[in-house]
Amino acid sequence: MSLPSINPTKTETWKALEEHFQKIENLQMQDVFEKDSDRAERFKIEWQDFYLDYSKNRITDETISLLLKLAEEVELKEAIAQQFSGEKINETEDRAVLHTALRDFENMKPEVKTTLQKMKLFSEEIISGNHKGFTGKGITDIVNIGIGGSHLGPEMVVEALQFYKNHLKIHFIANIDGDDVSEKLKTLNPETTLFIIVSKSFTTQETIVNASFVRDWFLKNASKADIEKHFVAVSTNEKGAKDFGISEENIFPMQDWVGGRFSLWSSVGLSICCAVGFKNFEAMLKGAFGMDTHFKNEDFSKNIPIILALLSVWYNNFFKAESEAVVPYSQYLNKLVPYLQQAIMESNGKSIDLNGEKINYQTGTIVWGNVGSNSQHAYFQLLHQGTKLIPTDFIGFAEPLAGNTNNHNVLMANYLAQTEALWEGTHFKTVENPFKIFEGNKPTNSLLIKRLTPKNLGSLIAMYEHKLFVQGIIWNIFSYDQWGVELGKTVAKGTLNAIEKNNPEKIENTSTINLLKKVFGNKKD
Repeated sequence: MSLPSINPTKTETWKALEEHFQKIENLQMQDVFEKDSDRAERFKIEWQDFYLDYSKNRITDETISLLLKLAEEVELKEAIAQQFSGEKINETEDRAVLHTALRDFENMKPEVKTTLQKMKLFSEEIISGNHKGFTGKGITDIVNIGIGGSHLGPEMVVEALQFYKNHLKIHFIANIDGDDVSEKLKTLNPETTLFIIVSKSFTTQETIVNASFVRDWFLKNASKADIEKHFVAVSTNEKGAKDFGISEENIFPMQDWVGGRFSLWSSVGLSICCAVGFKNFEAMLKGAFGMDTHFKNEDFSKNIPIILALLSVWYNNFFKAESEAVVPYSQYLNKLVPYLQQAIMESNGKSIDLNGEKINYQTGTIVWGNVGSNSQHAYFQLLHQGTKLIPTDFIGFAEPLAGNTNNHNVLMANYLAQTEALWEGTHFKTVENPFKIFEGNKPTNSLLIKRLTPKNLGSLIAMYEHKLFVQGIIWNIFSYDQWGVELGKTVAKGTLNAIEKNNPEKIENTSTINLLKKVFGNKKD
């Protein structure tokens, strides 16, 4: 069964939205809360520890009504059912999309249960010190070697759950930049370091080159037989991992129906288990499962991911806002935006629709941002007084983790004040200095979460996963393939061959030839 394939711009609702947009486009809405005392109550969703306030958006009740009709007209409900039932909705790769099955505690697949049990036992052995290195010492450092989804997800979660960390030090090697790898190794002792090589195919160039470099560094102090005590693999390529020197019991399987950027819930999350313990990893899975259930069963009008996706489409396709910012008011979430950039832009950066036809409307919002309140002293100038419309998600937590109430009060005062200032500006005030005029009318979503727990983090990540899925269905694109990352890799192989053989003439592009000559010239110097 194929996904519904409906060009959104050809629907009746889209036409109605275009007409509605003409009426609302230039509407100054700063005083809506005075005119409509119930607005904040109507434009909110409460779910478990989550409170979403989307009242500070350039929308009316009619806007939401039409957007909800659009979701129905593109058959979103059918698409959701297909994803959760395991239909091969990643049609260009002939795969199902079932990262939700990795956290389905009601109908968990046997292979998922087995893998989770293996992760639990292994991480407990490492944390307890029972797993010994080649000189009989316990493990003190874990290094995750991977790139893309094999790196961004685990690193983001380890950073986000730092409050719950144990004694182990966790490091990440992703970039093929040899200087970075060397810097990371400077601080490590081969006797007490465990390396987790994460590559679904065990052929990803950056990962295998880095892993091989690390193995050579390790073998300066140890024998090949010692590799099995210090290297484990997360991969579907058992032979490749074994050839590298990794023992069979230290190979953690992956499923074909899990995309890389949605894989932190799988054995790719092994470094997370080691960092915070399996109990916290499991709590994160359960939090994601809770959001899955909410997304799958809740009415569209009270469905957090669906409302967020519809608002994003509203700004992207009607206001022509090409980007959206995400600002979490927690330093723990400083890696969230890079993670979301891959999840969202790799998924929805598409210009061909489900029928293989060129798209003539905007898809794929640009996602950017950083933590508050740091961001307020950087790019918020552009949000407040710039010429671009940039819808922004503000993420805050009602309770601090470390109990520093004074700091948290200041942090949350800024979290609350910024959305109000962006919305109201100086609209109600007389400002004689033109440089101090703030137009306001800047849209934001305020997501308030009770506390940054593993469970709530899982729900937050899953929320954005489902948001991007809804966007993809409305835009009539395949969100789960990523052919766009392949061309550069292919070209790089030929370029590498020219570099290694010092033969730039094999390259056809004259700009690249000149650049290569500069590289070779530097080598000769």
